[in-house]
Amino acid sequence: MDRIRALGLIAATALLAGACGSAAPSAASPSQGGGAASAAATEAPSAASEAPSSTTSAGGAPVELRWYCCLGGGEAPEQKKVEDKVVADWNAAHPDIHVTFEVVTYEGNVANETLATELQAGNGPDVVGPVGIGGANAFKGKWLDLAPLIQKNNYDLSGFPEQVVDIYKLDEGQVGIPFAIYPSVLFYRKGAFEEAGLNEPPHKWGDQYTMPDGSKVDWTYDTAREIGKKLTVDKSNKDATQAGFDPKHISQWGLELQRDDLRGTGAYFGAGQLSSGPDGKTVQIPDTWAAGWKYYYQSIHTDHMDMTDAQFQSKDINPNDYPFFTGNVAMSLNFLWSTYGLSDLDDWDMAAVPSFNGKQTSVLNADTFRILKSSKHPDEAFQFLSYLLGDASQDLLTAYGGFPARTADQAAGIESLQAQFKNTVDWQVAVDGANYPDNPNFESWMPAYNESLGLVGSGGKYLTRWGTTPGLDMDTEIANLKKDLQAIWDKAP
Repeated sequence: MDRIRALGLIAATALLAGACGSAAPSAASPSQGGGAASAAATEAPSAASEAPSSTTSAGGAPVELRWYCCLGGGEAPEQKKVEDKVVADWNAAHPDIHVTFEVVTYEGNVANETLATELQAGNGPDVVGPVGIGGANAFKGKWLDLAPLIQKNNYDLSGFPEQVVDIYKLDEGQVGIPFAIYPSVLFYRKGAFEEAGLNEPPHKWGDQYTMPDGSKVDWTYDTAREIGKKLTVDKSNKDATQAGFDPKHISQWGLELQRDDLRGTGAYFGAGQLSSGPDGKTVQIPDTWAAGWKYYYQSIHTDHMDMTDAQFQSKDINPNDYPFFTGNVAMSLNFLWSTYGLSDLDDWDMAAVPSFNGKQTSVLNADTFRILKSSKHPDEAFQFLSYLLGDASQDLLTAYGGFPARTADQAAGIESLQAQFKNTVDWQVAVDGANYPDNPNFESWMPAYNESLGLVGSGGKYLTRWGTTPGLDMDTEIANLKKDLQAIWDKAP
């Protein structure tokens, strides 16, 4: 399941908590352009806290800006209601800069195709979002470098974790400012550890794990494997370390790895990217990713602590997108946004991600708003962007189910999240995880992006093959993946 769908579900949960309705998919059509903002302001809007005062165009008429959605979340009716009000409040407070909000459905890649067509025709919008790193990479080279505008307007970046700001520093410049972040954590069930007589995994990043005999060991993927096998239990209540364990009849799996995208699976073992060389068209396989893929493969077919692809896809075994949601998985590596599926569990908590080669990596998903390089009004667009990231951010983050990147807003974000659950959760684990992001991000640009995902993405050739087929030589498999990717990239424009 991708983050786009999950964001809608998170938003639905957050909005339900605020006595709003459900978030069904929007029926807005691209031919309608989503329409302009329809809601009138009901109270005096506040000025954007970090935006300079607006200016009129040369002829005295308002400067016209267009805000384009949705290359990610944002099209659900309840989300659009919030977005419409955000725009109406802006327009009421800024008569010199008029913003039109456009919604084009994400389904069927319509939003991507429509934006590409508009840009090709020289009729692109000004501001785009919310959009993730992967979604933005479909338009590499089209985003405005914000660094000059950040400097010109004295925009304060000190309120964001420096490591998160840096993920938007690319060869194109500072293409984004943080908005919503989703660090990775290790979700785990307290009851599973208690039943196995095991200590819970460490919550503090860098802390060691306490073994049953009281000895302290580093919290590494090797340690997680040792513990994960003890937490993998068959129908006869034998764990995966015991003689007679039956891997064909497992009732509880010990460790579920993130498997939406092989790039992400590898990035938990260390940051990296697939593209290299002067033109970015030479495939490289980071050593850490190769190690992570081998770990993933062994976890399924040798250790049996992770589901096979067939089990993962089975609605009888895994009916709710991620196995951890069923209560039949003891530990799971996943992004913060996956809390949307945990409302039926009451014994889960968060722990730090294990380390590899002495380094912990909290693989990061992130969404923000960007300005297109083709905008005819970059100064005014930056004013509006500052408003979205400032005064309007709390309402938008609630609507999107996003966790605030701005440190000062995170306490409120935690309060909103905790209100959705019966059990008390150590949310500080996720807050601290933002200090360990993968940079470069695993969703970094690569040639023939969508076609390449057919090899490494969800449902892709190699992710499916490795989750399905035992007895493979993984060195050969990884070499074949590299060869297949290079063949695709050699044909890319």
